[in-house]
Amino acid sequence: MSERRMVVAQADCPARRVPDGTPLTIPEGTFVTITQALGGNYTLTYHGQMVRVDGTDAHFLGLESEQLEFPAPIDERIHEDQVWQALGTVFDPEIPVDLVNLGLIYNVNVNQALQQVDIQMTLTAPACGMGPVLVGDVEYRVRKVPNVKTVKVELVFDPPWQRHMMSEEAQLQTGMFY
Repeated sequence: MSERRMVVAQADCPARRVPDGTPLTIPEGTFVTITQALGGNYTLTYHGQMVRVDGTDAHFLGLESEQLEFPAPIDERIHEDQVWQALGTVFDPEIPVDLVNLGLIYNVNVNQALQQVDIQMTLTAPACGMGPVLVGDVEYRVRKVPNVKTVKVELVFDPPWQRHMMSEEAQLQTGMFY
């Protein structure tokens, strides 16, 4: 959904600068303009910069937050199904389809000893300017999985992404079903 409306940060709000993904904080009481709301995330203008706020932090802007909930941990293990659940909530900023259904997640490896998740992912196009932001989105969401201490994302381009890697649902949703 594309929209333009001004809101005031209700509390200090974590954000990432577009396109390089550098973390920053929007101070409480700051006016920002929402320029786009897709996949539960928000793209804003803040002091002349484009920034992205994760949907789980929308309450800092006075908006309804996206909920990413997991059962209470019963042990100290990272459960891979929860990692995939978190990945399924990360959406491409231009195509309202999650990265899993787009076929952009190539590999997930859970290292229980280090409490680390290693992810190999790609982009729909190697020159995509939103790559660092998407990597930041993946790291941010996967860190919300119980017992995850570190997330490492490797951006790979071999094999190159092709539309047949998308789920049938994503192909239908984007009109790329042939």
